[in-house]
Amino acid sequence: MIKENKKILVLVNSDWFFLMHIFPIINSLKRDGLDIYILTSNTGKKQEIIDHGFYFEDLKIDRKGVNIFLELKTILNIYKVYKKVQPNIVHQITIKPIIYGSVVSRFLNIKTINTVCGLGYSFVSPLNNLNNYIALLGYRFALKYKKSFHFFENKNDRDFFVKRKIIIPNIKNQVINGVGANLEKYFVSQIEESNDQKIVIALASRMLWEKGVKEFVEASKLLYRKYNGKIEFRLYGKIDNGNPGAVPQEYLESIEIKSYIKWFGFENDMFSVFEKSDIIVLPSFYGEGCPMVLMEACAMGLPIITTDSVGCRECIDDGVNGFMIPIKSVDKLVEALEKVILDKNLRTKMGLASRDKAEKDFDQEQIIKEYSKVFNRMLK
Repeated sequence: MIKENKKILVLVNSDWFFLMHIFPIINSLKRDGLDIYILTSNTGKKQEIIDHGFYFEDLKIDRKGVNIFLELKTILNIYKVYKKVQPNIVHQITIKPIIYGSVVSRFLNIKTINTVCGLGYSFVSPLNNLNNYIALLGYRFALKYKKSFHFFENKNDRDFFVKRKIIIPNIKNQVINGVGANLEKYFVSQIEESNDQKIVIALASRMLWEKGVKEFVEASKLLYRKYNGKIEFRLYGKIDNGNPGAVPQEYLESIEIKSYIKWFGFENDMFSVFEKSDIIVLPSFYGEGCPMVLMEACAMGLPIITTDSVGCRECIDDGVNGFMIPIKSVDKLVEALEKVILDKNLRTKMGLASRDKAEKDFDQEQIIKEYSKVFNRMLK
């Protein structure tokens, strides 16, 4: 058991990302009597984080910024907080926190745990892109720090770094399915569908082009004449203005067709979204980790349609719990949707297979145990 009064500091790029993607892992550590500090940018969630029992340290960090002076200022701010808090371990999540935090950790001789939550926007474009080159140099520095341990959310990302000799395989790193899904919170609430209900097809994600928003909308248009009145398309998610791939609000408002397709904005109650949905779609070609929306949809017993893309393919057994399609292929998306729309028994069968997969691969309690093992080992 971890002794009391030890300190964990979590560095992540935004407060909402912490709450959505890493909160269950860090919250579980409170059971071990740790003092936990969250160093992140405050976008309005500061008080919520404090109410959960964490210390909050504010950080100005621009996720898409390249101004060298502002970036150096960010590193200096990280240094000041690390120096003030003097944590036993820092847990760094996403690209800039991992790279910048590792610079400071090395200087101050602090143990680190890094979570690579996918390669993200920077690696969607070709690998000779300057941003990619700079990010790879940063990762090369960060992930070779001897007092660090690295979690990857899919095997492809880990292999990506091994191939480029940024990390050594099987030493001080582990592949784990993101934060998993809470199998008690997300459960199969209803298998039977009433015959007079519309089939609801949902995409729940940040509104980024790379998440397949345009492909989802285009597929809905192609199915309109044939299925209007029988199906409904819904988009749930915030506009991520800090991301270069953000979908403009004007576009999302312009696509609405009454009782057929609509953007609902951010929805905090994802259980309600899944409960109202019959099919979950994520046509992503973003550098995903292991998409939470797909893991939670599986836990809810829903068929999923996603792409043969990094991170997404971890969530799909093609033809078993849904369909895997090529990236950016509207035609294949339409084809997969029609198969599921037209066969109620297939939807039920695939939904049950999704739940089986969630129990086998995405159990959040098991993932928390794996994180806890690493924290315990490093704290001892």
